[in-house]
Amino acid sequence: MARIFCIANQKGGVGKTTTCVNLAAGLAAAGQRVLLVDLDPQGNATTGSGLDKRALKKSIYHVLVGLSTVADTRIRAEEAGYDVLPSNRDLAGAEVELVDLERRENRLRDALAPHGNDYDFVLVDCPPSLSLLTLNGLCAAHGVIIPMQCEYYALEGVSDLVNSITKVRANMNRDLTIIGLLRVMFDPRVTLQQQVSAQLEEHFKGKVFQTVIPRNVRLAEAPSHGLPGVVFDRNAKGAQAYMAFAREMIDRIKTS
Repeated sequence: MARIFCIANQKGGVGKTTTCVNLAAGLAAAGQRVLLVDLDPQGNATTGSGLDKRALKKSIYHVLVGLSTVADTRIRAEEAGYDVLPSNRDLAGAEVELVDLERRENRLRDALAPHGNDYDFVLVDCPPSLSLLTLNGLCAAHGVIIPMQCEYYALEGVSDLVNSITKVRANMNRDLTIIGLLRVMFDPRVTLQQQVSAQLEEHFKGKVFQTVIPRNVRLAEAPSHGLPGVVFDRNAKGAQAYMAFAREMIDRIKTS
């Protein structure tokens, strides 16, 4: 059965999409069957996987409002090695339309249910807010991966997200857990980042992934080429770190 994970953080610009596409590519390179679900109306995970969001005939929007199925909407990102449920600006309207639909917070869970044996991992790229779209991701997921920069404002954002996850688990999805915090854009030369990293390890203990993603120019360049960094330059330090993170995820699921 597929394990479903949200990549979420209520703070923007913390590397959610970069983490989602590179983890997907890293898992695929390790022989895992992966589906990436782009739940962000900006569609960055879609373009970062090599797909043209402007040319889509169907998107995750159509799946959520019941106009299409996962099987009819998913697209193979050939170079990246995984399937994508793509997104574009149409998804922005789904927020309003979902309000009046039955099981509005479970639309994604219901859509993915028939495909539990199709994949090993389903990764959901959530928008940077606790919206109805993010709520759909959290209600469908087994766990949450939280990418964060080692800065003090980021600590406040994580605290808010943990509270939100706790509420969702109590009221809507009892299976939901925090899988771990991933330190991204890390620069070991900055003393503040070292201090925040140490605080995270002390407070969250085993919930902090051992892998640390460094700040890396090649990772930043990759989206302009329509590729995950892991595919764009496999030898770059950032790509190597995401490959290590993919292996850590596989090991963590095996032991959970």
